[in-house]
Formats: sequence, C-alpha cells, structure tokens
Amino acid sequence: MSRLIDGLPDEVAIQCLARVPFCFHSTLQLVCRSWKATLRSPELFKARCEVSASEELLCVLAFEPENIWQLYDPIRDCWMTLPVMPSEIRHLARFGVASVAGKLFVIGGGSDDVDPLTGDHDGIFASNEVWSYDPLRREWTQRAPMLVHRAMFACCTLNGKIIVAGGFTNCRKSISKAEIYDPEADVWEPLPDLRHTHTSACSGVVIGGKMHVLHKGLSTVQILEDDGQQWAVEDYGWLQGPMAVVHGELYVLSNSCISKQPAENVPDEVVSSASEFQSRIGFGMIGVGDDIYVIGGVIGPGPRNQCIKQLSDVDVLNVRSERPNWRPVSPMTHCCGSILGCALLRI
Repeated sequence: MSRLIDGLPDEVAIQCLARVPFCFHSTLQLVCRSWKATLRSPELFKARCEVSASEELLCVLAFEPENIWQLYDPIRDCWMTLPVMPSEIRHLARFGVASVAGKLFVIGGGSDDVDPLTGDHDGIFASNEVWSYDPLRREWTQRAPMLVHRAMFACCTLNGKIIVAGGFTNCRKSISKAEIYDPEADVWEPLPDLRHTHTSACSGVVIGGKMHVLHKGLSTVQILEDDGQQWAVEDYGWLQGPMAVVHGELYVLSNSCISKQPAENVPDEVVSSASEFQSRIGFGMIGVGDDIYVIGGVIGPGPRNQCIKQLSDVDVLNVRSERPNWRPVSPMTHCCGSILGCALLRI
C-alpha cells in the first residue's frame, strides 16, 4: 500500500501531486505529513518538469509593506504572499532579482528606509548579500555573497546562471565589475569588466541568448559575447523607458506608447497606446507569456489630486493579439506602491 495515495505506487502518486497547481499546495499540505513532506521535496520540482506541469508565476516586491514579496498566478488570477524576507536591511531597494531552477534570488541593493523624524536615509546604499526563496519549502536561505557590493546594477539569468554587471558601490561611485553565479555550487566568479561605466543606473535584458546592459539616458548597449569572454558595444537607437521582453522580443513604454524594438537600426513598431499610464510612476513592467504586465506604482499630486496615491493595480496587454487592448486583472492583495523588483519564476 502506498504511503501517499492508496493503491498507487509512490512514483505515480508524486506525478499526481505534481500536476496540482501551486496555489493549492498550502491546502494540500494539511492533508497529512507525508503529503506535506512530498510537496516540499526536490523530487516534486523534478516531477513537475517531467510531466510538463511547470507554472510561470510573477514575483513582485513593492514599497509597502516592507520586504514582503507576493506571487501571482496568471492562469488562476490569484495572489499569494510569501514569508517576510529575513534581511536585516530595512526597505531593501536598488537590488537585482532573478530566478533559476525554481528559486527566486534577491541580490545586493541597499536600504530605502527613511527616518520619519529627520528624513535621513539609512546608511546602507549597496550590499553584496544574496537571498534565495524556495517556493515549495516556503523558506528563505542566505547564499554566498557577491564579490562586490553593488546597487542599481544589471542582473540577468542566462543558461542556468545569474550574471550581474555595473551599478554603484555608493551613491557617487559607479563600477564596471561583472560576475557570474552558479546556484548549484553557490559560487560567484568574476567576468570581464564592462567597457564603459556611467553615472546613471543600468539594467539588463536577454535578447537572442545574450545579456544586454543598458544605461539610463544612453543609446549604446553593451553585449556579453564569446561565452562571457568579452563585452561588445553597439548603438541600436532603442527608445528610453520601462522595458519588457516577450518571447525574446524587446518592448518599451515610451512617448505614451508600447513599441517593439528591433535588434538593428530599423524603425520600431508601435503596438499599442499607453496614455493611461502618463500620471503613473514607479510601476513595474515585465513580460509573462504573450502579455506585458504593468504593476503597481504611484500617482503623484496633480491639479485634481493633492496627495500621493499608492497603487496595487495590475494592467495587462497581449502583444500577440490582432488588436492589443489593456485589461485589468486582480490587484495585489497585500502590497502597493512603487515596485522595487519583479521577476518571472518557473516552478
């Protein structure tokens, strides 16, 4: 007799449990101890991959509440709240975020905490700490620190590893250092330095299987070439603004429109209007499946609004549709305000 499901071999029972959507796992764990242990085991993640039951969940950290992430299931339109991230850095911001092998990684960054009496910021601008979250075990784990303290840097997942590049070690010193992290070995190793640094924040996207590093305000892009041996510099003339990658193609919100950016110097393609976001700042933007998600943010004071409004709204645009239109989905249930980080987690 099976210890998991009567009448079934454990191997088959695990495959049955693997097919249950992640949002129901917390309920299934209440059935019995053996189910709880199985649902939290590495074998379940492996089984979900084998039976093609993997899911893509959106991970979001907003300014409020402090250091609490939420997961969003786009198929079932529901939000789940994670345990508080146990970093000692208050109101973590300016960090990098990535996902590898079914785990969420939160990397570097510093504090955005402000003393309510003096208005002074916390002294930690940049750190090298790394945290990972295992959604099956529902626990945070501290991992090997980066080789360099950094904030406001480019961060991408490529071929099962995490690459970080550029950023700042303090509010005035930008850096060109780059490094790569192997999550299985829990080891960071140096990569060649970026060709250029800049006094603005940088971000990273993966296009065509290569990491691209972009600096705010610059049209040039630095591309990691030759399996991480060197950086090339190109000027694609990409628009400036929030970016999202959908099926390997880059989209930018600029001039109140969503435009698809080509990899070469050819005219970009306007996909949809985005005029409704003109008064919305600090939002997150990310590609999920065929869609672009715009999440949270803040509406500042204006002629008709004398106060700052922190948003939990989520709006979605299907860029593959013949007539792309924005549609609302369920708002964040626990978080609101400026989006400090968002990533796509596959489990």
